Amino acid sequence: MRRHMWWGSAAALALVAAIAAPVPAAAATAARVPSRAPAPVSLDQLFDNRAVSDDDRPGDADFDGSGASLSAGDLAAAGWTPGRSLTVEGARLTWPRRTAGEPDNVRADGQSVRLRGRGDALAFLVAGTGGAPAGGAGTVRYRDGSRGTYRLTAPDWRLGSLATKAVALPHVNTPDGQLAERAKLYVVTVPLIRGREVESVALPRDAGPDLHVFALSVRTATTGWTGTWSASTATYATVGPWTDRTLRLVAHTSVGGPRVRIHFDNTFASAPVRIGSATVAVRGTGAGARSAPVRLTFGGGRGTEVPAGAQAFSDPLAFRVEPDSDLLVSFHLPGTVTAAPLHREAVQASYVSGPGDHTADAGGDAYPSTITTWPLLAGIDVSGGPGSVVLLGDSITDGARSTQGANRRWPNVLATRLLNQRDVPRYGVLNQGISANRVVADRYPGDGVSTDSGGVSALHRLDRDVFAQPSARTVIVFQGVNDVRWGTSADDVIAGLREIAGRAHARGLRVLAATIAPCAGESLCTPDADARRTAINAYLRDNGGDFDAVLDFDRVLRDPAQPSRILPAYDSGDHLHPGDAGLAALADSVDLRQLRP
Repeated sequence: MRRHMWWGSAAALALVAAIAAPVPAAAATAARVPSRAPAPVSLDQLFDNRAVSDDDRPGDADFDGSGASLSAGDLAAAGWTPGRSLTVEGARLTWPRRTAGEPDNVRADGQSVRLRGRGDALAFLVAGTGGAPAGGAGTVRYRDGSRGTYRLTAPDWRLGSLATKAVALPHVNTPDGQLAERAKLYVVTVPLIRGREVESVALPRDAGPDLHVFALSVRTATTGWTGTWSASTATYATVGPWTDRTLRLVAHTSVGGPRVRIHFDNTFASAPVRIGSATVAVRGTGAGARSAPVRLTFGGGRGTEVPAGAQAFSDPLAFRVEPDSDLLVSFHLPGTVTAAPLHREAVQASYVSGPGDHTADAGGDAYPSTITTWPLLAGIDVSGGPGSVVLLGDSITDGARSTQGANRRWPNVLATRLLNQRDVPRYGVLNQGISANRVVADRYPGDGVSTDSGGVSALHRLDRDVFAQPSARTVIVFQGVNDVRWGTSADDVIAGLREIAGRAHARGLRVLAATIAPCAGESLCTPDADARRTAINAYLRDNGGDFDAVLDFDRVLRDPAQPSRILPAYDSGDHLHPGDAGLAALADSVDLRQLRP
């Protein structure tokens, strides 16, 4: 039996500030909306608070009741200009079309907001101002007369987590001058009853004066699209610098389809990035395309600017994507880029051109340099298909120590198995592994340029890397070894895994967990770490219904003669990561029938 509830431990409680505690779809009632309910109006008609001030007139706004406010200059520098459409976690929201000093947000107090749409989630652009998370319960009214409840929690704009913010601004305006202090805004999503059309939303009534809502939308369900490739943003790192350069990234597909769209993520950034033009092509050899690259468009235009913390999706393109094949995604960066969000452990060479826009070049001569990261590119979707399986993991899922450029990560092998059978749908496979990632602690702090590419925790990236993925049906969670290697208690890891299961079930996903692989012989895999690993695995094997199924990867990889070690034939040599044979054994052990929702 699935448990649709929140779980957490002391180490995981900080997450509650950045997420909504949704009531599962099954909890929705069929009750009719009372006739005495106030008539819903557009959100901007309810604005009663001024959050943004010009830097030279900070007294024109008072966001938090003490005279502090957001800087209009900082918002503009981040690309968050009045009326700007922003896509964050797959949801399109509009920054209020108000000038500095005008009302630009509403303090939630049960107001009824007119909102129409059909999708998988409500998306709120929010912040709290009381020095602690601000939240409360609200109501969704559907056009068929039914309604459901939700719970919304907004982190504090000054004290909230950087790991879950949508954007961080470098200053806070006050009547006494500007402070060099991070101000944060958050996008929080809560699930909707699938298939029902929203008519209006009642904001939380019991939130007090400190829950501020700037924008609200229905995240459109990605019906008709299947994810074929993805890469999690692991850090915001120094690059290049690249000025007037074209990046040509190699991405290996899982499934195919007759149309394609590409998405770029400017996650963790503090400034917009300009993509001048972009193309897609089937890879030939090296940086060369098999045939002429095909132009991508963005809202009908040749390029796009991606605001800080936001995403950009290309328009659907009639382009046949073959399964189990290499694509070349080329994009021109006309400005100077010194830092970018990226996925560090690509296990794949990609290419950087000399000066100029070389997105249309079929040959590879213009690309003399190689990189082994995936900057900015976050996903490739194809039309049609049955949806995707998302693999939430660490370096073993990421493919660390597998053969460079050979696509022998266990997600690749799993994708090939799905293609070569007819017993279950041929799902897309989305690899959301990040090397060094943990369940309950952030490696990358979530803001600023960093050399640490271990990402924010699985708990903190769950919304972005799983729930926002197109047509996600099932998630496999294979994490925890880095937590135990670095001293996290078994109880805290178990609490984190339970929380992942509960949140994913509330979104209607099937959730599988994999036991943690052995690693004795690696320097941090001490007997104490192995004891914690063993305790977590014992929980996973008898998890009381938290997960829909368990994949016993520990049993697949371990040496029967020394169960705390990887079988030598599967060991890459560092005693922590399986080699190609071990990764194939993991993928081959998966009962594909368990992937069906």
